[in-house]
Amino acid sequence: MTSLTPRTLRSAARRLAAADPVLGASVERFGPPPLWGRDPSYATLVHLILEQQVSLASAQAAFDRLVVAIDEPTPRGLLTLDDAQLRAIGFSRQKAEYARDLAVALLDGFDLDALAGLPDEAVRAELVRLRGIGRWTADVYLTMCLLRPDVWPHGDQALATAAMEIADLQQRPTFTQLGEMAERWRPYRAVAARILWHHYLRVRGLPVD
Repeated sequence: MTSLTPRTLRSAARRLAAADPVLGASVERFGPPPLWGRDPSYATLVHLILEQQVSLASAQAAFDRLVVAIDEPTPRGLLTLDDAQLRAIGFSRQKAEYARDLAVALLDGFDLDALAGLPDEAVRAELVRLRGIGRWTADVYLTMCLLRPDVWPHGDQALATAAMEIADLQQRPTFTQLGEMAERWRPYRAVAARILWHHYLRVRGLPVD
């Protein structure tokens, strides 16, 4: 399956900027987005579960505490932690259940490595079968771990906010409206998402690396 590289990301960002004045203004102001990537691993999926419906800073703090507790977050390592330990790290009861269920699924044979050879829809279908993995988590995994070029992370609050700002809208678009807007960015919707994330971070003075 096709994955982005630094060269193809820059090329796609230039194409989008030339075709869409809204994205073009952001690329001209801030430059092309970085090729953010994450390891396609159990640890990353746990980190994404922690990021669900909380700030990235809060999720990162919890993940850092998890790393302190078990060094490298692996399925077997996480299953050594009891409820009180997970709660102290920052897991809600539900997120602790999700992380444990995911650990059991991987130990029972769910093959994360095999996802790299599947098309986007098949990867999404495999991931959302796992308890605690919804559309947003699967889409971010496709975008950040597998570096797919044409995935739209449905339900992402930062993308909706950035789209409102970059397009000078009066209110933040709904996720349905945002998905419809993203159709014009095919076959580089994930690149457009990276441009919007980059915009969101830069206008707020947040780190981009």
